[in-house]
Amino acid sequence: MLIILDRDGVINEYDGNYICCADDWHPIPGSIEAVARLCNAGHRIAIATNQSGIARGFYGLEELEAMHEKLECLVEAAGGCIDIIAYCPHHPDDHCHCRKPLTGLLEQIQSHYRLDSLDGAIMVGDSRKDLEAGVAGHCQPVLVRTGNGQDTERHLDARPIPGTEVVVYDNLSNFTDALLSAEGW
Repeated sequence: MLIILDRDGVINEYDGNYICCADDWHPIPGSIEAVARLCNAGHRIAIATNQSGIARGFYGLEELEAMHEKLECLVEAAGGCIDIIAYCPHHPDDHCHCRKPLTGLLEQIQSHYRLDSLDGAIMVGDSRKDLEAGVAGHCQPVLVRTGNGQDTERHLDARPIPGTEVVVYDNLSNFTDALLSAEGW
């Protein structure tokens, strides 16, 4: 199964401020191990992340690549693998196709795997944009309460995504526990 993860607030700590360098990038406890466990159970892991800090001039591609290298090294050290990190470097006012909640990042991931569709994939995020992108891309949306997840959950209670059941977990590790348990791991 393909698992698509948002980055900030799902894998790494996020308080709403831009993370501008690898030294400021810190994984949420248990998240790296969760990614490795998913890999070891046979799941393919992709990341879809909005990174408008590039367009805003807060950091450049070199800094973003250093953050992603740190993430990939940590996951590999834990015994896992991330197949692709798709990111949107654009400003929200650029009206690009790749910025979530639009599906451009998911289409990049779909193309990477040469899939006809993303049916059956899971999109794990902490924001409504993540969930809406997942729904638009035909993925099962999963919300985690880390990052912006608690605020997102409150807003979903008041304004649900039409026709969609969003499953909620405390964090990526709890999601992984539930999925692997359901699969008999």
